[in-house]
Amino acid sequence: MIKILLVDDHLLVRQGIKKILELEEDFQVVGEAGNGEEALEKLNNINPDIILLDINMPELNGIETLRKIKSTDENRKVIMLTFHDEREYLVETINLGADGYILKDAESDSLIRGIRDVNKGGSYVHPSIAGALVKDHKHTEPEAKLSKEMEDLMKLTRREKEVLKLISQGMNNREIANTLFISEKTVKNHVSNIFKKIHVNDRTQAAIFALRNQQDQ
Repeated sequence: MIKILLVDDHLLVRQGIKKILELEEDFQVVGEAGNGEEALEKLNNINPDIILLDINMPELNGIETLRKIKSTDENRKVIMLTFHDEREYLVETINLGADGYILKDAESDSLIRGIRDVNKGGSYVHPSIAGALVKDHKHTEPEAKLSKEMEDLMKLTRREKEVLKLISQGMNNREIANTLFISEKTVKNHVSNIFKKIHVNDRTQAAIFALRNQQDQ
């Protein structure tokens, strides 16, 4: 079972998400919290595999809660729940080590896929959130870094660019394999090579890289 702690200050939102999650046979909501302080208290008594964490909450918001969670145990897997208009906070959560980003109004398949990917040790970023992050990054990244990214992009083979594009769409390795009609093992090798060539450590960073340079692919 994938054990989940659900943290959101809106009871109706929590109830709705809980109903969606518990339709999955391997998901179990082991705790709920209405703010960050309550979530930290819950973590003293339960050990969830995934923490779904709202950004905008009273008393202790999602960013400060994430900071405290990761400072205590950086291996805790945390997925941020967000609205479109909260994207200014997302760069900060990346730096704090969030493992995923899901829109509250996203389709349920995205939520389920994100939880499964993060639970397996990967990361998940909803494509529209990644697009917002890229838009912000383009205004803040120095020219030299963007130029270096162009050089890194040119190191990728045609197939690696295809795989990178599908990563940016939120696909996992199995979905990429089915889309490109290749084996999962081959996809894994491509992903590993892509990470090395563009100097990233996970799928979230790769997705952001891909979207930032999508006009050049």
